[in-house]
Amino acid sequence: MTHPTDIRRDHTEDRPLLLDLFCCAGGAAMGYHRAGFTVVGIDVIDRSDHYPFAFRQGDALTLLTELIASGEIHRYTAIHASPPCQKRCALTVGTNRSRGWGGIHVDLVAPTRELLDASGLPYVIEQPDGQSDVRKDITLCGEQFGLGVIRHRNFELGGWTTTQPKHLKHRGRVRGWRHGKYHDGPYVAAYGKGGGKATVAEMQEAMGIDWTDVHEELTEAIPPAYSEWLGRAFLARTRAGAVAA
Repeated sequence: MTHPTDIRRDHTEDRPLLLDLFCCAGGAAMGYHRAGFTVVGIDVIDRSDHYPFAFRQGDALTLLTELIASGEIHRYTAIHASPPCQKRCALTVGTNRSRGWGGIHVDLVAPTRELLDASGLPYVIEQPDGQSDVRKDITLCGEQFGLGVIRHRNFELGGWTTTQPKHLKHRGRVRGWRHGKYHDGPYVAAYGKGGGKATVAEMQEAMGIDWTDVHEELTEAIPPAYSEWLGRAFLARTRAGAVAA
């Protein structure tokens, strides 16, 4: 696997290298970059127009397998993965149940975890709130960072730990229509369309993302504040000797 030249230019001992699997448009990547990492993204869809860092198009699990087999994985310090799990996300489960649909969606959490364990590196697996098979070692919410979205996300930590921050009480409702009634509130709905859902500009402002204006990428994105918090926690634990090198 050949890396883009800008990886080598930006990668130093002071900026450890992080692999961002299923990277989408780079919400998580930006947070890790701000925390102090050099980030390399992998996604099966070509994200090069919007992904803000070094990017490789390809199947994430196939390329991770190649990195492990070649030993090149040891150039990295940690891995973040946001594998597809539409089968168990709260919105999909609720819709399938209400309409009598079966589970026809992909779930890559288990095979991703298996490869991450095989890599020998510390890692983070991110999933939306729902029924996905991840440990909820850390749960983060937009209110913890003063954002305009709630956007709960769960994170399984492999090979390292940190303390769950306090989950602050929400200041109100998510703005939009629910069951024929309109509700106002301090948060926008950064998913779907219609029903009072957020516009692209509103999603960008609410999540702190300004490098993509693609609706689908924004609806899938992790607010960078989440991964910046995780990245800083990881580096602090590493410097304290609490994460195996």
